[in-house]
Amino acid sequence: MGVAAKLRQSQKNLMGSFILLFGCLGLGVLLQRFRDFPPNSALVLNQFIIYISLPALALYFIPEVTLDSSVLLPVGLAWICFAGAALFFWSLGKSFGWSKKLIGCLILTGGLGNTSFIGFPVMEALYGKEGLRTAILIDQPGSFMVLSTLGIALAAALSKGNADAGVIARKILRFPPFLVFMLALGLNILDLHFSDDLKEVFQRLGSTVSPLALVSVGLQLRLERRSKHWGFLALGLTYQLMLAPLLILVIYVWGLHVRGTLAQVCVMEAAMAPMITASIVAASYGLKPRLANMMIGFGIPLSFITLTFWYWVVQGI
Repeated sequence: MGVAAKLRQSQKNLMGSFILLFGCLGLGVLLQRFRDFPPNSALVLNQFIIYISLPALALYFIPEVTLDSSVLLPVGLAWICFAGAALFFWSLGKSFGWSKKLIGCLILTGGLGNTSFIGFPVMEALYGKEGLRTAILIDQPGSFMVLSTLGIALAAALSKGNADAGVIARKILRFPPFLVFMLALGLNILDLHFSDDLKEVFQRLGSTVSPLALVSVGLQLRLERRSKHWGFLALGLTYQLMLAPLLILVIYVWGLHVRGTLAQVCVMEAAMAPMITASIVAASYGLKPRLANMMIGFGIPLSFITLTFWYWVVQGI
């Protein structure tokens, strides 16, 4: 396949992803009107994602990732953005007397980007296979691992307000995606791989993450003009869509002098919309579920505007 044909195929895949994204989100909103769907439908979808879809995704990707020193920068991106969000929102929360649940919601949904469902097709369309390989490293050992460890620890600690270290550790160890991630990492270290048939099964199960999650978000999304969350929504999206990529630009490009495709992909991935799975975890732990869903529902459409800006910025790198 020639370069032009590959570009057309990437653009086609990207457009298909966008249609699926907005279609599933709109479908969830539409299904709110159908009484055949019980009130806990979103909860059921979330549990399927956590227990089936995310573990399958880990088993599909992690055993095939090449682990060496070259992965440090891509993997480190999610940890840096999450740490920045924790510092940013915790400081503001303490200064203005926010509740721990509000702080936790903003850290989770503002500190982790949608580096897979949106990130993968966008990076492949813009930067080809090299961009996709970097995006996979940013997402799986990066964003996915941060959510499975620090994200769950944060949610457990702030949902009750006084969870001790033992409770938090048990929450992490009982989080199915984390357990399967560690299994997949062990297979990678031992150079063990699944058969092509099993990998296809994992890929198909893993591909259900985004459509099911978006339907779940749509089922819970409410447009409340008088909602007290609008200001916090604006603050959360400002960090995720503008401050997080700026942080990576300062550290990677200006500080470490990283250049080329690696630097561009890292900045662009840092600018992605909030992670869908992070909003599900926030909602599951009672960390301002409505705000968490608003971060996704409004963050995804807005991110396409801000991504255009960041793509213009990184062209000179």
